[in-house]
Amino acid sequence: MHPALVPIVDRRAPAGPDQWDALWQALADGALDHGDTLALLASLTAALPEPDSLLALLDTLDRRRPARPATPWPGTVNVVGTGGGPPTVNLSTASALVAAACGVRVVKSGSRAHTARTGSIDLLDRLGVPLAASLDQASGQLDAHGIAFTGPFVYPAQLARLALLAIPTSMRVFGRFLNTVGPFLAAVPVAAQVTGVSGDEIPPALRAVAARPGAPTTWLVTNPLGADELLSICDNTIHLPDGSTLTLRAGDLVPADGAPDDLAPVAREAAAGHFRTVLAGRAGGSLRATLQLNAAALAMAAGHRDDWAKAVAEAGEALDEGAAIDLLERLTGVDRAR
Repeated sequence: MHPALVPIVDRRAPAGPDQWDALWQALADGALDHGDTLALLASLTAALPEPDSLLALLDTLDRRRPARPATPWPGTVNVVGTGGGPPTVNLSTASALVAAACGVRVVKSGSRAHTARTGSIDLLDRLGVPLAASLDQASGQLDAHGIAFTGPFVYPAQLARLALLAIPTSMRVFGRFLNTVGPFLAAVPVAAQVTGVSGDEIPPALRAVAARPGAPTTWLVTNPLGADELLSICDNTIHLPDGSTLTLRAGDLVPADGAPDDLAPVAREAAAGHFRTVLAGRAGGSLRATLQLNAAALAMAAGHRDDWAKAVAEAGEALDEGAAIDLLERLTGVDRAR
C-alpha cells in the first residue's frame, strides 16, 4: 500500500489537508496502483470520513480545480440528490424543468445511475437534452432557457483518474460513497442548493459539508420513507444551514393520497416517453403532487418565491398549461405544434 494511503484508510485519526494533499499528489504522479485505488474507494464506501476529514477532502480537491467565478450566479439553485432509498422516477430532473418553466433559474447536476434504474444523465441522453461542457456553456443555457444540465466537467478530475485505475472494477461498486458525497463535489457557482438525502437522518459529516464557508445556501431534505426527494405522501423535513428545520406536513400543500409504488420508475426503454407524459401534465395523483412540491422547494430556496402555496400553484400551472413540456422540447430542438 502506498504510504500516502495509510493514514486515510487506517482512520486512527481524522485525515487532514496534508494527508489528502499527499494522496492526490501520489495519484497525479501515477504512484497509486489498482490495489491502492480499490482500498481507498472501499474504505470511503464502508463509512463516510469524519466531518473534519471530509471537509479536508473537499477543500483539497477544490484547490486543484480550475478557477470559478468569484461570485455565484444570482438566484440560481442546483438540485441534486444523494441517491439511494426507495426507487422513484427521475423526480429531481422533472422538478428542475417544472421550476424552470415557472421562471426559477435552475442548474441540474447529476450522474449516471449508481443505484437507480436510470440516472439523470442516462435519462437526458435518451431525451436528447444536451449537457453543458463548461461553465460558460452552462451560463449560456441559463440565459437562453433558465435551466442548465451540467456534464462531468463539474466533478473533480481525480474521480476520473480513480475510475481508470479501478478498472475492471466498476465504480458502481462504490456507489454508496459517490452518491452520498457527489452532490457536494459538483463545482457549480449557484447561490442555493437543494439536496435530498436518502435515509431519515442527516449524517454529521454532511451537515458539516453543507454548512462549510463558501458553500451555497444548502437545504438538506429527508423524510420517513428514506427517499432523496420531497414526497407528497409523507411528512418532509428541510434541514437549513443555520441548524433549524422546516417540516412540511403531508396534506398541507398538496394532496397526500397515494403510495410509494405510484412514484416507482418504469422500464429503462420506456423512461423517456414516460418522462414526457409526466411533464405534459398527464400524470396525476401523488406523482403530480410530488413534482409540484419539489419544484416549489426550488423556487423557495432560490428566493424566487416566498410563499409555499403560491409556488406549488405555479408548478401546477406549468404542468397544466404545457410550459414544462414546451421547455423540454425547446431543449431537445423539437418544434411541437400546439
